[in-house]
Amino acid sequence: MFALASGSGRAGVAVIRLSGPAVPEALAALVGGVPEPRRAVLRRLRHPRTGEVLDRAVVLRFASPASFTGEEVAELHVHGGRAVIEAVGEALLACGKGIRPAEPGEFTRRAFLNGKMDLTAAEGIADLVAAETEAQRRQALAQAEGALAATVAGWAERLTRALALSEASIDFADDGVGDEAETEALALAQAVEGEMEAALAGARRAERVREGFRVAIIGAPNAGKSSLLNRLAGREAAIVSARAGTTRDVIEVRLDLGGQAVTLADMAGLREAEDEIEAEGVRRAFAWAERADLVVAVFDGTAEAPDAATRVVVSARPGGCIGVASKSDLGVRLAEVDGVPLLPVSSVTGEGIERLAEALTAAIAGLAERGAGGAVLTRARHVSAVSSALAALRRLPVAALPEMRGEELRLALRELGRLTGRVDVEDVLEVVFRTFCVGK
Repeated sequence: MFALASGSGRAGVAVIRLSGPAVPEALAALVGGVPEPRRAVLRRLRHPRTGEVLDRAVVLRFASPASFTGEEVAELHVHGGRAVIEAVGEALLACGKGIRPAEPGEFTRRAFLNGKMDLTAAEGIADLVAAETEAQRRQALAQAEGALAATVAGWAERLTRALALSEASIDFADDGVGDEAETEALALAQAVEGEMEAALAGARRAERVREGFRVAIIGAPNAGKSSLLNRLAGREAAIVSARAGTTRDVIEVRLDLGGQAVTLADMAGLREAEDEIEAEGVRRAFAWAERADLVVAVFDGTAEAPDAATRVVVSARPGGCIGVASKSDLGVRLAEVDGVPLLPVSSVTGEGIERLAEALTAAIAGLAERGAGGAVLTRARHVSAVSSALAALRRLPVAALPEMRGEELRLALRELGRLTGRVDVEDVLEVVFRTFCVGK
């Protein structure tokens, strides 16, 4: 199989990756020989049927099993024009030998099936390809290099020993080792249980690093929410008008704040709606704000009193809210609301925008640090497997018989096996690999 492993579009160099037992024959047909493994050579690529020169390319070969997929692998570093890439692809198909274009994620899937990595590492590679921020890159790289797999392997090793002790307490009960073995088995399981709980506590943080933190900008109509969004985004993302109720739907902008991915959302003003469309916008605003990791509450700084609807949201989120007094260029009357200090901001002059960005960055960094220790469970699949294993361990102390305790340990080990892909993985393979791009 083969695919373009570099990005699509015009570029100086494009990398076409091949994998499979027919790689040496394909190279012989295209470049007139099979290069030594792990040695870059410059060769002319020729069409196997017509002999026409297609391009001059750097050719790299990786012999099985010392390759990404564990199979024979080669890379053709050609010029990045679309015509060159298409001509080389056509030439590869003309080689025969069952050579075909790769499916999305097929290279990494073969690496998994050939034992070159486990499922968590494969998911880490997918996240590394998709990483947009420094925090996402660090987290994905740690997972791709086996951080989660190593943690799970440690859990599995101790639970396997606990299971062996549990079995020994049954088989050698008459020899006086039963109680001692059971006590050690329970101690091992309880230690793993505590580590799993810590990992699950940090799962939301890890998921947010991967997908992006959610920040809602809320306030009354004409409080200056849309202008503030545009200032923070550095572009005209939302329509700004003196007419109240201009924003009806949720407008989302993706930002990088201090190396963290953030989705910043402007939404309908909080008030009694005048029609059914605005009513739906207000409902969506409340729903988005409820799910947000952080709220920026915008109050009209020139008003004599804060609007009631925004005030309710602020009071419901102690510690999870940044207060803003907008229109500071016109004079500010409001300094705080229910103990939350308001940062004076003007979207006209830019006053306070930098301070607000710094406050947002600090707040997001604080959220990212919570639960940062322990295993990084970045996906719902990870959380589900660890939660099931943890539930089995929690049932151990109340199991009536040693045989029942042994079965609970087997269930926990089976769930950990599903996490890394060591057992029962056919039902999750498609979910894992269908998110990959072609050529990876």
